[in-house]
Amino acid sequence: MINRRAMLFSTAALVGATGTRWALANAPPSFDAATAVIAPDASSGQYTFEIAERMTSLPCFGGQSLPLWTFAPGQAFPIVRLKHGQPFKAAVRNALTRPGEDVTIHWHGLRIPNREDGVPYLTQAPIKPGEVGAYSFTPPETGTFFFHTHCNSVEHFGRGLFGAMIVEGDETEPSDTDLVLMMKDWRLDPNNQFLSFTSLEAAAKAGSYGTVRAINGVTKPVYQVPGSANVRVRFLNVDPSRISEIGIEGADAAIIAVDGNGCDPIPLGTWRMGPASRIDILMRSPKSGSTARLMDYFSPEPIVLAEFTSNETSMREDAFTPAPLMRMPYKIADRSNAERIPFAFSSTATGQAMADLGALMGNIPIGKLCLSKKSLWAINKQSWASTDHSDSGPALAALQLGKSYIFELHNQTPHSHPIHIHGHTFEVMGSSLRTAPPHRADTVLLRPKERLEVAIVADNPGNWMFHCHILEHQESGMMGYVSVS
Repeated sequence: MINRRAMLFSTAALVGATGTRWALANAPPSFDAATAVIAPDASSGQYTFEIAERMTSLPCFGGQSLPLWTFAPGQAFPIVRLKHGQPFKAAVRNALTRPGEDVTIHWHGLRIPNREDGVPYLTQAPIKPGEVGAYSFTPPETGTFFFHTHCNSVEHFGRGLFGAMIVEGDETEPSDTDLVLMMKDWRLDPNNQFLSFTSLEAAAKAGSYGTVRAINGVTKPVYQVPGSANVRVRFLNVDPSRISEIGIEGADAAIIAVDGNGCDPIPLGTWRMGPASRIDILMRSPKSGSTARLMDYFSPEPIVLAEFTSNETSMREDAFTPAPLMRMPYKIADRSNAERIPFAFSSTATGQAMADLGALMGNIPIGKLCLSKKSLWAINKQSWASTDHSDSGPALAALQLGKSYIFELHNQTPHSHPIHIHGHTFEVMGSSLRTAPPHRADTVLLRPKERLEVAIVADNPGNWMFHCHILEHQESGMMGYVSVS
């Protein structure tokens, strides 16, 4: 929602690093160089964000300062922590100086009123440079969420414009430490300068991958944790393109939430997840002096993303038995009476031609061939009509408020697509390729040629985006919306 009147704008205070219950006093300073818990104004209770370009030196930048786009001075990726039932309100000033660089804020995974969802033109007017917007809502559920802009998404993510929102109050047994880990790669050349954030070939294939792997802006950070402790690791894949297969070596661990939704604890072998997905992991840290490793097994060679080194403190002697989180009162889909709606995710003729041409001609920046990005991908043969959202076209489906549906998702392409719905969650059901434990999510990774079903209750009125969260796919056509009324 836009407030075009002049507003006083102040920088939010920094009140902590990652919200750990056990002090990280002995941790290397690179831990929280990028993240900090922010607080609202003490008198008004309002958070303030000033989106601007700021020269920033992250530990993974090799000593260079790069022009990041951030929400506040002095930090790259803010963390908002709220208690369950706590109202949230924020003023957002667009201080970007590039003409036409509009912003809106999408509160990813939160089932909030449609007017607060932060999609330009579909739910609100964009916040133009020099303008101030306002958001106000009370998160209805606990969990691990994040926020990001929904304009020019590839570049905005590429420049680091995102943050985490943690809604507390779901633990039936308190953990000893709570860490927020945001995985995002950076596209840097050998001189540690930004590469192009996108290319035509990448947009027509799997997306542009970063050259530098990082967690919270740090390459392979080492976290000091107490020994034999229950450590809650909130892992967010906020990369524009990268698919990861997450596991932990050297410690017992279980998934206790997917996309913020509590689930029966799932022993963590590996968990494949695409961009925009989150998992909460409860890990029993190793004994004092030992190290556990957060791994990504999706690459041809396993990658160490982070390490957890136990100090001399020893917290627990009992067996590791993860307690389930408190379940939120979601409406459960009536699968036996649910209406089935097919959604086919495909490339367009142009998209296939560009993928083939890109393979022949190399990495071609989008626009060099005078082609529109909108025509590479489609949902039900319908491509999003405009890269700035201004021409939304017809809804992919008209849903009846309160009714149950089964979405039949069919990936007709040779690439993976993390499919995300706004304002709702769904129950992941059967797949043609794999068996997944029962869980609720707002983003599901659709593998190449896979057919997968999800059950959903259309319980939040409005027009809701439904799209692939590989951002180059989103911006080149694989995006639409469903209407709930």
